[in-house]
Amino acid sequence: MQYLLGLSALLSCLPAIAGSATLLEGTVIADTPLSGATVTVTDSRGKHLTTRTRSDGRYSLHVEGLRAPLTLSAVQPNGTSSSCLRSDVPRARCMASLRLTLQKDRVNTANITPFTDRLVSEVAGELGYIGPQQWVEHGDPAKLNAGILATPLARFRTGMGDALRQSGFDPDTLDPVTTPVHQDDGMTRILSVIHHNRNYDNNSGEAGSTVLTDSAFRPIVGLQNSGPWEPFDLRRALADRQAIRRAKTRILVVSDSTAATYEASRLPRMGWGQVFQQQFRADSGVVVLNGARSGRSSRDFYNEGWYQQMARDLRPGDYVFIAHGHNDQNCDSDKAIRGAADVQNLCTWPNDASGTPQFPPGKPETAFQHSLERYITLARAAGATPVLFTPTTRVKNRAGKTAFQQGAGDGVVSSHYTVDKPGYRYYGNYIDTIKQTARRNHVPLIDLEQQTIDFANAHASDWMDYWLAVDPNDPRYPWYKTQTSGIRSNPDTTHFQEKGAEAVASIVAGQIRQTPELSALVDMLKH
Repeated sequence: MQYLLGLSALLSCLPAIAGSATLLEGTVIADTPLSGATVTVTDSRGKHLTTRTRSDGRYSLHVEGLRAPLTLSAVQPNGTSSSCLRSDVPRARCMASLRLTLQKDRVNTANITPFTDRLVSEVAGELGYIGPQQWVEHGDPAKLNAGILATPLARFRTGMGDALRQSGFDPDTLDPVTTPVHQDDGMTRILSVIHHNRNYDNNSGEAGSTVLTDSAFRPIVGLQNSGPWEPFDLRRALADRQAIRRAKTRILVVSDSTAATYEASRLPRMGWGQVFQQQFRADSGVVVLNGARSGRSSRDFYNEGWYQQMARDLRPGDYVFIAHGHNDQNCDSDKAIRGAADVQNLCTWPNDASGTPQFPPGKPETAFQHSLERYITLARAAGATPVLFTPTTRVKNRAGKTAFQQGAGDGVVSSHYTVDKPGYRYYGNYIDTIKQTARRNHVPLIDLEQQTIDFANAHASDWMDYWLAVDPNDPRYPWYKTQTSGIRSNPDTTHFQEKGAEAVASIVAGQIRQTPELSALVDMLKH
C-alpha cells in the first residue's frame, strides 16, 4: 500500500516536471528527412549533449544544463565513414545550425537543414573558419553575438523570398532555425528540390563552405562563403523535378568546371553541360542532368557525394557521361601551399607506358583507370550506359604557353599528361589511360580533347570568343570588372563563355552521331 501511495505521488508530480522542462527539438531534413542521424548540441561552455533522429527526422533533448548560444550538428554516416571533413574517403552527410538564445522552461525549436547549414557557413567564414564543420569542431562560442546571423538571414530571405511567399511564409519573419518544420508543409516542399553539399578547400583539402543548388543543379549559393543568393525559382525547380522523374531518358554529366552550370552573376561563363539540353528535340523525352562540379577530379567527385546526388535519379536505360581528367592531374606534391592536399584528395595516377595502372601500395582507388571504372560499375549496376570522354583541351602550345599569342609559335596540342620530374610519384598520359579504360571495359568513347584541339586550331584568330576572355568593361558582366583572369588581357585557356560552351555541346552531339553504340540517342537529337 505504501508503495502504491508513493508511486501515485510520483506520477502526480510528472506533469509539473514536464511543464517546467527546457526542451530543444526540431527536424533534421535535407531533400528528405535524415533518419538515424546523430545530433550533437554544444553550448557556450563546450558541454555536449547527443541524441539521434527518429524515422521522421525529428529529435528532442532536455537541455536544462546548457547555456546559449548553441551549436548543433547532424551527421549521417556514409557506409563506414562518419567524417564530415575528409575528401579522400566518402564523406558523411553533415549539416549544422545555430540557436543563439534559449528560453528556460519552454520548448525551443532548432532545425538542422541545408538553409541553416548555409547560415552557419557564412558565420564561420565571417569568424575566420573554413566552413561550417570547422566551426562545429573547433569554434569559439565567445566570438558569437546576438546579431551575427542578421546578414546571412537577410541574404537567405532575399534569395528565397518568392519561394517562401508561394509556400505561405512571410519572408521578413521566417527563420529556418526556429520556425517549426512539419511533414509535407511548405518548407519540406521547398527543401525537396534543394541539393546540399559542402565545397572543397584547396589549401587544406577539407570540406569547405556550404553549396546549395536546385533540382537541376543550377547554383543557388556557394560560389563564396559569403555574398548574395541567386534568386530561387520554386516553380521551375518543381517542374524540373517532375521532368527528371518522368523523363524517358536521363543523361547524367559527371564532370568538372568545363561542363559545370554557373551562377547568372558569372555570365558569360558557361560549361558545355549547362547548354547540352539544347541539342535534343523538345519532344525527345531526354533530360540532361548536369551535376558537373568545378575543381573536382574523378576521385573526389565521388568521395564528396556529388555523384550520389545525381545517381538518385538514375534509371535503367539512362546514360552516364564521364568526363574527368583536368583535375586528376593535380599530383604535384611540391606545389606551394596546396600540393599535399592535392595529392591526398584530387590526384589520380595515369597508367604507365605499358598501360598498367599505377598507384601507391594499398591505394588502388588513386589509379585513374580504377577511379573511372567505379563510375562504369555503378552505371551498369543501375542499368545505365556509361560513356567515357577525354577532357576538353586547354589552349596551350607545345611549350605549355597560351597558344596563338604573338611569338607563341605553334598551335594547340594535348596537355593532359605528366612527365618524370620532382614532386610526381608517377607520370604518364591521361588521354591514353581513358582510351585504355574504354577499350578494356567495352565502353563507348568520345575523344573530346582531339575534337576541341581541332576546333581551337581552326579558330586561331577568334578563339577568345569561345574560351573565357571577357571585356572587363562590358557593363553586362560586372563580375569581371574586378577579375584578373578570364579577361581579354589574361584569357582563361581552360573554361568557356557561352559561345564556346554551345560549340562544345554541338561537338558532343556530333560525336554521338559518329558513335555506333549511342545510336539510340541519335534520333533524339535535333536535326
